[in-house]
Amino acid sequence: MILALYRLATEFGAPLISIYLKRRLKRGKEDAPRFNERLGKTERPRPDGHLVWMHGASVGESLSMLPVIKEIVARANAPTVLVTTGTVTSARLMAERLPEGAIHQYVPVDRLPYVAKFLDHWRPDVAFWWESELWPNLITETHQRGIPMLLVNARMSPPSFKRWTRWISLARSLLRKFDVVLAQTEPDADRFRALGAKLVERMGNLKFAVPPLPCDEGTLAEIRARTGLRPMWLAASTHAGEEKIAWEVHQRLSPKHPDLLTVIVPRHPHRGGEIAEMLRGDGADVAVRSNSEPVTPRTMVYLADTMGELGLFFRLAPIVFMGKSLVPAGGQNPIEPARLGAAVISGPHAWNFKEITDAMVEHGGLEIVTDGDGLATAIAADLADPGRAQARAHAALSYAEQESKVLETFIDRISPHLDAAERKRDAGA
Repeated sequence: MILALYRLATEFGAPLISIYLKRRLKRGKEDAPRFNERLGKTERPRPDGHLVWMHGASVGESLSMLPVIKEIVARANAPTVLVTTGTVTSARLMAERLPEGAIHQYVPVDRLPYVAKFLDHWRPDVAFWWESELWPNLITETHQRGIPMLLVNARMSPPSFKRWTRWISLARSLLRKFDVVLAQTEPDADRFRALGAKLVERMGNLKFAVPPLPCDEGTLAEIRARTGLRPMWLAASTHAGEEKIAWEVHQRLSPKHPDLLTVIVPRHPHRGGEIAEMLRGDGADVAVRSNSEPVTPRTMVYLADTMGELGLFFRLAPIVFMGKSLVPAGGQNPIEPARLGAAVISGPHAWNFKEITDAMVEHGGLEIVTDGDGLATAIAADLADPGRAQARAHAALSYAEQESKVLETFIDRISPHLDAAERKRDAGA
């Protein structure tokens, strides 16, 4: 009943959806040259032969797809891999990193006409949905066409689970259309079972299989030459409120470390202007990277309000605080700095990565702080005793490398589904 109401709402709500999309387009949140893809249209022909479809919401899912895609296109009689995401940032990432044999398209908006156009054109043989991106029309139409679907690297945070329990019949209807749900953690698996998924297995987190974030070595050398031997720490992927905390930490530590450099990389770069204004209004000497302002000996805060450069700053800073965790927003992925040898600190609100965070703490590879005072204390201890930070960084890296074996297990688990889809297409050819 709820699914039927949703389908009616998306059909009769077409004018409102059109207005919403036009507003997104105006704000730069849609890709104007490729906007028709959001309507299910494309000028790109479907490749001949087998086609594997992988869908994820945005950058995080895209990154965890890449090792899997590389394995699949390396198979004998390799299929084409179609990757769909919904954000401009993820499309740029895929343009840079997809291997030969894989293509990217924007996922269609979840209206039946758009979904039908997309599926009629691409005709995938099997579909892998990443994490927790559940679009009712797209799932239902894919299922009705007899296309096998797997929900992989699946996660369900406690807040998301609570929301879905209010719509339990819809959740059950959607999840039972998946042949299998391969969950990141056992608590994730339990939540999917409670919501009605028919076959759920705990597989592990494919984010461990993602190669270290790249960086431009020349840029890294240039910034290192400018910063010299200055003590430094990084507040990464910060959300509103955390930049002020980072500046307060800097002020507390600067009497003992007068040449301290605090690097801030906001999760949303478009906030760079307001963050710089706030910091300067409070007396900070700020260099803004998007304005090509260089770090000088007087610079207190380097505001790196650019996209795709976290790999650079994780290599640059030996101490990294992962944002979205001192505010109740769910945290950010601590594996990325761990893979690059940083000593990682997180706030208490990291429920999106709870199992990883707990395990890294247990292995001595991550420190949890409760507030700004705790963050200042932790960074002060790391600055005073570099060996302390190095030990934590080493433990985090060892844990991440140990868990990276999940890729081999995952490929073994999905191979029968790939083979079955190939046989089905060959039989119908």
